[in-house]
Amino acid sequence: MQNPQRVAAALKQSVGQVIIGKHDTVELALIALLCRGHVLIEDVPGVGKTTLASALARSLDCSFKRIQFTPDITPSDITGFSIVNFKTGDLEYRPGLLISQVVLADEINRTSPKTQSSLLEAMEEGQVTVDGTTYRMPQPFIVLATQNPVEFVGTYPLPEAQLDRFFMRISVGYPTPEEEAEILERYSGGNRPMQEVRPICGARDIVELQSQVDSVYTSREVRSYIAAIASASRRHAALQLGVSTRGAIFLTHAAQSRALLDGRDYVIPEDVQRMAEPVLAHRLILSPEARMRNQTPERVLQSVLGAVPVPVKVK
Repeated sequence: MQNPQRVAAALKQSVGQVIIGKHDTVELALIALLCRGHVLIEDVPGVGKTTLASALARSLDCSFKRIQFTPDITPSDITGFSIVNFKTGDLEYRPGLLISQVVLADEINRTSPKTQSSLLEAMEEGQVTVDGTTYRMPQPFIVLATQNPVEFVGTYPLPEAQLDRFFMRISVGYPTPEEEAEILERYSGGNRPMQEVRPICGARDIVELQSQVDSVYTSREVRSYIAAIASASRRHAALQLGVSTRGAIFLTHAAQSRALLDGRDYVIPEDVQRMAEPVLAHRLILSPEARMRNQTPERVLQSVLGAVPVPVKVK
């Protein structure tokens, strides 16, 4: 049986060859992978969003496809299409770019809403339906999508239904001066650190770790705590839309994965609190009054967490 802590450390070291000093961000992406979830990497240009996704994909011995989203890409490019075999007269399925274990959806907000929606079935149900026939996605399956939140010309903002399909939203952020100096050194002299990244574990290892996450114990008190957080968000005056039931389920899974990586077989409230922002913040819609007061979903979420009593008994 794979040791989760050892695998996580090896993956962080592998990705760390090209992404310097972002161990927490890499760990969040790994948590999403272990929970069979998908990740939206949202940040300004040039901080390593695509590099992070590519390095993680290279560290996994899994099939990998990169989709560069543009306004002219069509749903059939994503899901695939059927074509007539003139020798047999039968319809044959030609897989689209989405049929892979690790998918990098680069600049996902630069394609039309119709094309964006072609990802929904695969992200939610792990399958695509083409011409009435359903095709299962290979396992494990994860979509790593990137988008730039500060550029709006030629973009199509992701609708709430699409955002809710993402297990978590993370950002890379600017490096510290010391980390940036190390990055400059690694990329000097024509070096290409990405070419040094090698697979650490394979598809079977990831599927095994996913099953270990499922076995992490979550007490009735912790489940009630998560439900109370979701309920409180729906009643908060600063929020037009609170946490969905899907979001509460995802938060439970994230807390289980967090506990597993910490070497525990049970969830504690601190796991829930640590995972709340990356899993829940992008699901919250601020009220017009809150936006006028320059509130942020993250700040409102902290206020929700502060108002919900923390359970004492967790085992």
